[in-house]
Amino acid sequence: MADAGSFDPHSVDLDTADLASIICYVNAGGNDYDGRLGARISAVFVILLTSSLATVFPVAAKRLPRLHIPKAVYIFARYFGAGVIIATAFIHLLDPAYDEIGPASCVGLTGGWAEYTWPPSIALTSIMLIFLLDFGAEYYVERKYGFGHNEDVELNAATGKEDPVARSYRQGSHQFLHSADQDMVNPQVQAVSDNDSPSMSRLDNKHALAEGSIDGKGSDDSAWTERAFRQQIAAFLILEFGVIFHSVIIGLNLGVVGDEFSTLYPVIVFHQLFEGLGIGARLSVIPFPSRLKWMPWALCATYGLTTPISIAIGIGLSTQYNSGSFTANVVSGVLDSVSAGILIYTGLVELLARDFLFNKDRTRNKNEITLMLVCLFLGCGIMALLGKWA
Repeated sequence: MADAGSFDPHSVDLDTADLASIICYVNAGGNDYDGRLGARISAVFVILLTSSLATVFPVAAKRLPRLHIPKAVYIFARYFGAGVIIATAFIHLLDPAYDEIGPASCVGLTGGWAEYTWPPSIALTSIMLIFLLDFGAEYYVERKYGFGHNEDVELNAATGKEDPVARSYRQGSHQFLHSADQDMVNPQVQAVSDNDSPSMSRLDNKHALAEGSIDGKGSDDSAWTERAFRQQIAAFLILEFGVIFHSVIIGLNLGVVGDEFSTLYPVIVFHQLFEGLGIGARLSVIPFPSRLKWMPWALCATYGLTTPISIAIGIGLSTQYNSGSFTANVVSGVLDSVSAGILIYTGLVELLARDFLFNKDRTRNKNEITLMLVCLFLGCGIMALLGKWA
C-alpha cells in the first residue's frame, strides 16, 4: 500500500505526487456509523423474513402440490430468478470488484495488485474451475452409471432409425440428469422417490412406466433420483456459496453504513428477495432422494439467515469495522470476483443454455415461452436497476 504517512493531502504537487497515494487518500473510508440502532435491528428481521419466504416459495410450489400454486406463478419465480442471478453477476459483483481491486482503485495501484487486472482474471479462473467441476460431476455419473452422450444413438434418433427400446433408454438417461428437464412431473412417479419432491420429466415418466418401476416395488426410480441429484447438487452448492459471499459483505455494510442507510435498507430488502427467488427456483428442480428430503429446506434457511446474521455482526462491530479500508477492499474484491465467475457460469450455462437452448423437453407453447422470456428479462432488468443504489 502507498505510504500514507509521507503524503500530505493539504500540499500536493500533481507533477511529482504519487498517484497511488492520491487515490488511496480520496477513496479511504472511515467508520460512518451514525446510530439508528432500532432501524438496523429491524433490518435483521425484515430481511430474514423476506429473503427466507422468497427462497422457500419456489421450492414449496414444486414440492407441495396441495398448495395449488398456478403454473404461471412458478414460471415467474423460476425465470425471474434466473435473470436476477445473471444481473447480480455483472452489476452487483463484477463491477464492485473493479472499484475494490481494479486498476483504478487504491488496491489496484499498489504492490503486486498493480501488475495485472485482477477482477476479470479471478472471475475467469472461477468460471473455468466451475466448468471443470461441472464436467467432472457429469463424467463421474456417466462412468459410474453408464449414461452419456452416444453419437450413434443420437444420430439414429435424428434420422428416424431409432428403435423404441433405444428411444426409451436415451430419453430416460442423460437428459434427465440436468435440472432443465424436470418440469413436467407425473404425480405417480413423484410419490415414489419422495412424497414431496418431483423428480422426473415427462420422458422419464414414460421410461419409468416402461420399466414398471412406479408401483413402489422397484428401485429404478430411486436410482434415477440419486443419479440426477449427484449430478446437480455440487453445482447448486457452489452457486449458493457464491451468493452467500456477496450476502455477507452487503450485510456487514448495512450494519455500519452511515448516511446511506436510509437508501440501502429498502434496496437490500428487494435485492435479497430477488436473489432468494433465484436460489429457490434453481433449488426447486433438483430431485432430492427421500433420505435427504430435509436438505432443500435447510439450504433455503442457510441463505435466509446469512444476511441477517451479517447485519447483526456489522452492528456489533459498528464502531470498529471500516468497509473502505485496504484489507476490507482486498477481501471483498476477491470474493466478489470469485462469486461473479460462479454466477456468470451458472446463469449462462446452467440456466439459460440448458433451459432454453439444449432442453429437448422445452415447451412448444408460444404463450408459455413468451412468459418465460418476459420474466427472465424483467428479473435481469430490475436487478440491474438496483445496482444504481447497491
